[in-house]
Amino acid sequence: MLLVEDTPSLARVYAEYLKKEGLTAAIVETGRDAIGALGSGELPRVLLLDLNLPDINGMEVLKHVSEQEIPVAVVVITAHASVNLAVEAMRWGAYDFLVKPFTADRLVVTVRNALERQRLVQIVDRYKGELERDRYFGFIGSSLSMQAIYRIIDSAASSKATVFITGESGTGKEVCAEAIHRCSPRRDGSFVAINCGAIPKDLMESEIFGHVKGAFTGAVNDRDGAATRADGGTLFLDEICELEPNLQTKLLRFIQTGTFQKVGGTRVEKVDIRIVCATNRDPMKEVEEGRFREDLYYRLHVIPIHLPPLREREDDVTAIAREFLVDYAREEGRRFRELDPAVEQVFRAYHWPGNVRQLQNVIRNIVVLHEGEAVTMDMLPAPLCQQSSAAVPAAAAEAPGAPAGRRPVRPLWLVEKEAIEDAVAACDGNIPRAAALLGISASTIYRKRLSWEAEGKA
Repeated sequence: MLLVEDTPSLARVYAEYLKKEGLTAAIVETGRDAIGALGSGELPRVLLLDLNLPDINGMEVLKHVSEQEIPVAVVVITAHASVNLAVEAMRWGAYDFLVKPFTADRLVVTVRNALERQRLVQIVDRYKGELERDRYFGFIGSSLSMQAIYRIIDSAASSKATVFITGESGTGKEVCAEAIHRCSPRRDGSFVAINCGAIPKDLMESEIFGHVKGAFTGAVNDRDGAATRADGGTLFLDEICELEPNLQTKLLRFIQTGTFQKVGGTRVEKVDIRIVCATNRDPMKEVEEGRFREDLYYRLHVIPIHLPPLREREDDVTAIAREFLVDYAREEGRRFRELDPAVEQVFRAYHWPGNVRQLQNVIRNIVVLHEGEAVTMDMLPAPLCQQSSAAVPAAAAEAPGAPAGRRPVRPLWLVEKEAIEDAVAACDGNIPRAAALLGISASTIYRKRLSWEAEGKA
């Protein structure tokens, strides 16, 4: 911490009070020295600031801290206390106020509380920063489900443990694998991706491990495989469940030992790679039905990441759509800049079976075939042009005995609750879809339900 006190004897006393509690303070005697210390070197966590200084008033130092948004807890010290002075100090962001003379216990307790406050502020700022991320290594989206994915990647990236990514087609599994690589200590190494379902089965082993000249017809030269090219980096095996059983056995041995032989070769080679794999199937079902080795599954399934479908990502669909719209408009020389509110409503309500990839194609179609600054309903291709706002069931029937054509007056919270629950029921329990139809976020529905439950209104 930094102690600003122009009386040397008092400064030594305060420093000794703190030292006995294991706390250390650097000491300066003037306001300008304090400002200089705050602008260079390591920032203190707590600033003990005497207001009566020989060069400038300590309040000027406090104002400097506030205006520059310096992350330090300021404890003001003065021998001339007044209500107005305390109010002004607090208005400029002072954490606490000490009036001379004060005891060692009062000083230590105040400093420890200030340190704890700074620790909590840093934690809150960190989590706030994480929860407000709307972009992350190729991902776009700030929904709660994606924030959870970002946190898992943050935690898993530094490890060498194998990551198993699952999710529907088009949810961004390769984007996730690249994010893990770019966030890891292996970021300077190669990221090598192989789609196990796109390569002929008889060439798959050579694609992963390489081959030597003459290993098979057409092998006219030695060739390194993906394992060699990924040495020091990351090997991404997409659609891992498409691997043939005999190659699954070789992959299992490779993962266990880090060694392999090229097709047709006899020399054992060793590499240092991190394996990330992905599939759009249910891997456990593949194991149960005998198409995927159980021991390989458990060797790969160390850190599972399940990517949510686009329909469960709240307002991410419109954020992603706007990003694609701007990018493709620039690429195609169009003027598109925004989505009409009605189009946003359709996008939120649509099921998106093809997920982000389908959304990408829809936006590309619109930009190529139409002109304008805003995407309107008449520009939507099939099947989105066939979508219409689903009717939310009536909130409630009329009460018995009520005048014809007129509803009884009911509490507003009850009307809101019935409308929300009816929308959720109409959408078969799909809260993000119900929220889209109601024009609110899914998190609002979750909060409302918790509130009703807490108040005994559930």
